[in-house]
Amino acid sequence: MRALISVSDKTGVVEFARELVSLGWELLSTSGTMKMLKEAGLPVTSVSDVTGFPEICDGRVKTLHPKIHGALLARRDLPDHMRQLEENGIETIDLVCVNLYPFRETVAKPDVTMEDAIEHIDIGGPSMVRSAAKNWESVTIVVNPEDYAVVIDELKADGHTSRETRLKLSAKAYTHTAEYDMAIASWMRPQAGLPEKLFLEYDICQPLRYGENPHQEAKFYKTLKKAPYSLATAEQLNGKELSYNNIQDANAALNIVREFTDKPFAVGLKHMNPCGAGVGETIAEAWTKAYEGDKTSIFGGIVAFNREVDLETAQMLKPIFLEIVMAPSFAPDALELLCTKKNLRVLKVEMGVEVKEQLSCVSVNGGLLVQNQDLSVCPLSLDQCVTETKPTEEQMRDLEFTWKMVKHVKSNAIAVGCGGMLLGVGAGQMNRVGSAEIALKHAVAFMPEQPSGKGDTQPQQSEDGLRRAGAAVRPQLVLASDAFFPFDDCVTLAAEYGVKAIVQPGGSIRDEDSIKKCNELGIAMLFTGERHFKH
Repeated sequence: MRALISVSDKTGVVEFARELVSLGWELLSTSGTMKMLKEAGLPVTSVSDVTGFPEICDGRVKTLHPKIHGALLARRDLPDHMRQLEENGIETIDLVCVNLYPFRETVAKPDVTMEDAIEHIDIGGPSMVRSAAKNWESVTIVVNPEDYAVVIDELKADGHTSRETRLKLSAKAYTHTAEYDMAIASWMRPQAGLPEKLFLEYDICQPLRYGENPHQEAKFYKTLKKAPYSLATAEQLNGKELSYNNIQDANAALNIVREFTDKPFAVGLKHMNPCGAGVGETIAEAWTKAYEGDKTSIFGGIVAFNREVDLETAQMLKPIFLEIVMAPSFAPDALELLCTKKNLRVLKVEMGVEVKEQLSCVSVNGGLLVQNQDLSVCPLSLDQCVTETKPTEEQMRDLEFTWKMVKHVKSNAIAVGCGGMLLGVGAGQMNRVGSAEIALKHAVAFMPEQPSGKGDTQPQQSEDGLRRAGAAVRPQLVLASDAFFPFDDCVTLAAEYGVKAIVQPGGSIRDEDSIKKCNELGIAMLFTGERHFKH
């Protein structure tokens, strides 16, 4: 029995080869791998000795020879194939252990040249892999060091690998070469000025019980590159497995969390929209604000934190029915308490690292929409104020908070807040006034009497049953809109509910109408020049 070993990734290859030798296998090899095996004291034959032809062209040509590929491709069950091998002095090769030049790693270097990239395109390796994989009924092909143990165990037990194992290894081998060719094509096409092709590469993370609805089949895939704020690499510490809808909602919550790094932050989320959020000096204070913003909607929702969950916070979470609690870490006593709820999914998620640009993909009938993720958030400044009235420092902080929040609300989106607390959300309405009315009604109904401990005038009950905010309430409500106001109606409505500052992108042909109305009503308004539609 003969094995050909020629690897770029040399992890565990000496130990693998030593086991083969102990089982009576003859080793064939090339260049660097052969040198390593010889230095380990293993008997190894050069491929050049087998072919009777030296390696040429700086090693570009060494295994491309009939005495190699004939030995791999000949069908053992066809007498004519075996006769031809005998006539040409070719011995079969029964196992191939090959992995390929590190092309991805080479082109990832910022200073890579075309010459460097080309020299790291493997030719003989993929050819041997494909030949061995095609003849999997007779040849064992190993491309991943993780499979060494399985192969050795079967050889020790039965003297050969099983048909099932050889088929699996063949499929892995073709995956290996497909991924390799995809990496080369992805890099070469732009160099050649060819039209873009999109290559997507994901590994199965887990099968899901079902999709959005029980009659839909679903699976969860992950990218090969590790990403922060990702459920694909999160550690589940408690609870049932995640569902399709859990993953969608939890991902939306994590996208909000990554907007807030400076202070402790908590967000509650339902159906991919925030239903409560807050910043505080402690994570417990942040959670209190998030919960007080909408105690009803958070029922059965998802909660995410940007700081470690402590016991005080866990004690407040425990009585509430929640689907998921996520944080970068959990204090041991807090985790122990949360884990007493056997169905509560508790997830430890890596946070606090730089978020690099990623693609966002949405399938449509017969196609795929691809865009860069919306990672931008325009910082607010007084220079953006377009009204005579200017926002106070406290209002600026609240405008910054609500501006970050409204970005993650389904369009048409309105967010209302004060005191570092999200109080009202209007999401997904067909017109912006409808979203504003929902958000404002909710905000004044749930606004704490004294959000910052200041002020002596409280919201008053009006004839229509709404607690409309009095103008002297401190801190006053602020409002954020994901897109411009096409008319001044949202400004008029906001004023009725006590809003004193607004942030919006601007850009409407009727911006002056909204600015004029704000000036009439004493409302400060900022234009960011940045829109955040979320469909």
